[in-house]
Amino acid sequence: MNEQQAVTRLKQGNIDGLEALVQRYGVKAVRAAALITHDRALAEDIVQAAFIRAYERIHQFDETRPFEPWFLRSVVNDAVKAASRRKYHAPLAHESTSETDPGVTLADPAPGPDALLEHAETKAAIWQALAQLPPDQRAAVVLRYYLDLTENEIAAEQDCPRGTVKWRLHRARRTLRVLLTPWKNLNDPARETSASQPSSVREIL
Repeated sequence: MNEQQAVTRLKQGNIDGLEALVQRYGVKAVRAAALITHDRALAEDIVQAAFIRAYERIHQFDETRPFEPWFLRSVVNDAVKAASRRKYHAPLAHESTSETDPGVTLADPAPGPDALLEHAETKAAIWQALAQLPPDQRAAVVLRYYLDLTENEIAAEQDCPRGTVKWRLHRARRTLRVLLTPWKNLNDPARETSASQPSSVREIL
């Protein structure tokens, strides 16, 4: 069942449509929310609530638009609000590499911190570094490097000037560069040539 069929069935009151959407986007949504809240349980609650809200408001959804970005942006916005309300951010338990564990993976062709997560051993370092960012900077990183939005799209989504988005991304990248440099040096004792590092790693470090 493709996305359009799932939305159509959901509008007809067929719960199979919702189940199909959960299967297609549930894991990705939890990853996005977890990157921002730094709390897996809270992320799962946010995503569950977002799916329920989507079910309740599906008749307001324009079927000519793609469901995925509409839904995931809603999840990101809810995660930012939840993270901003927290005075501290509890770290996740050590992540499993099991296929049943959603994990945390960023993917974006543009140079950025996401490519570090191509290797399992970098996940802990990235996760700890992201925890040091304010929620609005984490959201900018997730929207740019996980959901692949442009700076203009992020500005429209977060209702702020493009300059603010650029500043948040700049500050986030600068902080991540500082935090991840010791990890890079530790894992590169031979000081191999920069050509041996992924382009995005060289871009940050």
